[in-house]
Amino acid sequence: MFDLITGSAVRPLREGAPGSRTVSLVVHAAVIALIVGIPLLQVTAELPEVPTIMAFVVATPAPPPPPPPPLATARPATHAAPKPAGAFVAPVEVPSDVTPEATTGNTGALAAVDSGVEGGVEGGVPGGALGGVVGGLVPPAPPPPPPPPAAPPAPVRIGGLLTAPALLHRVEPIYPDLAIAAQVTGMVILEAVVDTHGCVDSVTVLRSPNRILERPAVDAAKQWRYTPLVLNGIPTPFELTITFNFSVRR
Repeated sequence: MFDLITGSAVRPLREGAPGSRTVSLVVHAAVIALIVGIPLLQVTAELPEVPTIMAFVVATPAPPPPPPPPLATARPATHAAPKPAGAFVAPVEVPSDVTPEATTGNTGALAAVDSGVEGGVEGGVPGGALGGVVGGLVPPAPPPPPPPPAAPPAPVRIGGLLTAPALLHRVEPIYPDLAIAAQVTGMVILEAVVDTHGCVDSVTVLRSPNRILERPAVDAAKQWRYTPLVLNGIPTPFELTITFNFSVRR
């Protein structure tokens, strides 16, 4: 204890000798090499085997076949129509000389046709005509029938701006004795249609107090005469209302 305080004790380890330092370095280096090398050897020994790479080689596909050639359109065979015997054919080459045609002995018949045959046929013309019609020419078609007459205009109604034509002849109805005895009175309203001549064509009873008064009222109205109605220069029938009042006079 006292030696350590005073510093007089001998310290063999601290007083370095050249051999001890070298041994210490070698030992440290060996220990470090073991510490580092052993894990490296273990790691190297435990490395997994690298699998071999499997490669597939696909053959190059064959090129597509060339497109088929376009179908040739079949042209219809043109057959020259046979030319009838004796038909006129234009020459292809210009002849060197012109020769007269041979006659066949029918010149007399041709001359007869051209100049006509004595007596001829029915309806023939002087001199004749090649290819004519037996019996003469066809007569022209008859003219078409005339159009049907136009329908008469419909009767117009008198009223408003259209006034009735002048009344030329007026007849009063005859009061029946039976109606007078029965004291039958009242107003009879009629609808009359006047034709284009101003005569009453038809009469219709619109209202009547008793059937016994209808007949004399209709008979009197049919004897009336009017001036004809002319519209736009056309005589036109018309219709109007006629009223008769039957009453007993005292």
